[in-house]
Amino acid sequence: MIDIKSMYCNELEKYITDNDFPKYRAKQVFTWLNKGVESFEEMKNLPKNLIEFLSRSSYISVANIEKKLVSRYDKTVKYLFRLNDGEFVETVVMNYHHGYSICVSTQVGCKMGCTFCATGRSGFSRSLTASEILAQIEKAQKDLKVRISNVVLMGMGEPLDNFDNTVRFLKLVSCEDGLNIGMRHITLSTCGIVPKIYELSEYKFALTLSVSLHAPDNETRSKTMPINNKYPIEELIKACRHYFDVTGRRVSFEYAMIDGVNDSDSCAEKLGNLLKGLNCHVNLIPVNSVKGSGFKKSRIERQKSFVNILSKHSVTATVRRTLGSDINASCGQLKRNHTKKGGE
Repeated sequence: MIDIKSMYCNELEKYITDNDFPKYRAKQVFTWLNKGVESFEEMKNLPKNLIEFLSRSSYISVANIEKKLVSRYDKTVKYLFRLNDGEFVETVVMNYHHGYSICVSTQVGCKMGCTFCATGRSGFSRSLTASEILAQIEKAQKDLKVRISNVVLMGMGEPLDNFDNTVRFLKLVSCEDGLNIGMRHITLSTCGIVPKIYELSEYKFALTLSVSLHAPDNETRSKTMPINNKYPIEELIKACRHYFDVTGRRVSFEYAMIDGVNDSDSCAEKLGNLLKGLNCHVNLIPVNSVKGSGFKKSRIERQKSFVNILSKHSVTATVRRTLGSDINASCGQLKRNHTKKGGE
């Protein structure tokens, strides 16, 4: 069975015409798929023989709502989606003054093993197809009756560990005949798979590269992020400098502030020196409480001191506002708890 929603428009045209249907039918099918239909029977302007052919030879990836949580404080919505094969992924929709942003998953679980992340504690099952990433956006839009204007690939999984499907998703989601979400409204988060950062830069996408840094030196970073043992921090920053040089896009760094681990003045000084001269922005994130990690978020005074020290090094930094705190909006926890309960 062919994953029809993962096809580019030209691939769909070939598929349709190779099977003796008119070329214009491909555009109709592509339009329906991007409206979020979940069966070929919903494509009302297609002839019966084409619908029968598509039903026999292909399938439509869907994201069924298994569970939905809505924050009482800021209306952030967290979904647990069930995919065609029964696997679960999490997706979060946030309402900002500039519009709706969605945080999508790119894998079921994660291989990276970051100690402060709930997703990695559940193990890794598989990578998502481009269509399964798209389906998260389409279902959220349909359920909330809103237009999603910004996409963040920062949910479950490591996007660059699912490189080909992630690139295919990026091209499809930004397609004018598709969801038409521009690259400048897309952020891709990575824990730092250095060769893939170089490969991504070759596409010269206008998206924002967001690097999960979380420490200013190898010793500290390796304790919480095993990927650092393979790609040390010096190699990672070099790749980020290359990414900016090639794309002209400012790099964003995510820094989860963990009490007593990486939030000292000394850490701030090291981080300032590390990022000196790089066109970047640092998002300081008070770490989420993840059961079993033993980590606590940094105190307010530590956060303020960190920002001030980075500013002295001409590195801009802000403390990210926490959304959906009452629904554990950070990814991994809803799936983990649901799976433990056996889907109850």
